[in-house]
Amino acid sequence: MKKEFSEFIDFLQEKIKNEIKALDTNSKFKIDKWDRESGGGGLTIAIENGNLFEKGGVNVSKVFGDLPKSISKFLNSSGSDFYACGISLILHPKNPMIPTFHANLRYFELYENGIVKDSWFGGGVDLTPYYIFEDDIIFFHKAIKKICDNFRPNYYEKFKKKCDDYFWNEHRNEARGVGGLFFDHCRESPENKLKDWFSFMVDLGNNLMTPYFHIVNKRKEMSFTKKNVEWQQIRRGRYVEFNLIHDKGTVFGLKTNGRIESILVSMPPKVKWVYSFNPEKGSEEEKLLKILKTPRNWI
Repeated sequence: MKKEFSEFIDFLQEKIKNEIKALDTNSKFKIDKWDRESGGGGLTIAIENGNLFEKGGVNVSKVFGDLPKSISKFLNSSGSDFYACGISLILHPKNPMIPTFHANLRYFELYENGIVKDSWFGGGVDLTPYYIFEDDIIFFHKAIKKICDNFRPNYYEKFKKKCDDYFWNEHRNEARGVGGLFFDHCRESPENKLKDWFSFMVDLGNNLMTPYFHIVNKRKEMSFTKKNVEWQQIRRGRYVEFNLIHDKGTVFGLKTNGRIESILVSMPPKVKWVYSFNPEKGSEEEKLLKILKTPRNWI
């Protein structure tokens, strides 16, 4: 499974890079192959200063070694070696009318005396808009539900709830965005073999970009003002707060001597923190905040 998933994420990284290049022909790609001193390495593809995307990354990492004590405690495991591989992507658009997009797919193995003692898949996909276009959000959720329904009828509802719970800025008492899917510790069970989970990951991965690019193409010509950009940058600050305070993937990378540039490539390039900022009553900005206070059933 390690070999199969490793090969798939290499294929998927190249596929997504080419799809971005076809959509945003002015994107500058910086391709960076790196090694991890403690074991493993990866390939980071950073995207900057395009016509559509101001910043982004499509990253593959494959790391292994001794499991740090902090992570052992978190996983309720002891004295283990680990192997983790995954693909993560983030796109921060220039136009505030286009949402930020994030996704990741990962596979994890734990060993004892060289024997695999545990293994699982995890991942997620979610949308973070700055302005609310409800038809876009409904379209996105319907698209990811269709993928889920190909496998189990309860996947969408189950993983959507986990996403709403996970991407929640507790210190702000609001959601990071309008959700999507989140799943973790997807192990072999009587209902699902590891191969079944792999098939789900492949189907989700191959169709990740379709609903998002539909929204990008729909909104990319919309005009916007300096006020819209300022709001976008304030909301990007909330995105940064979540990644640095709550995100388990970021914490895992930092605590396993991960490559800092690759871990933090998800950060937006221009961000603002404005003291005690409150949008005008009845404004589109206030509409977003109201929606982020309570997870919604978009379908």
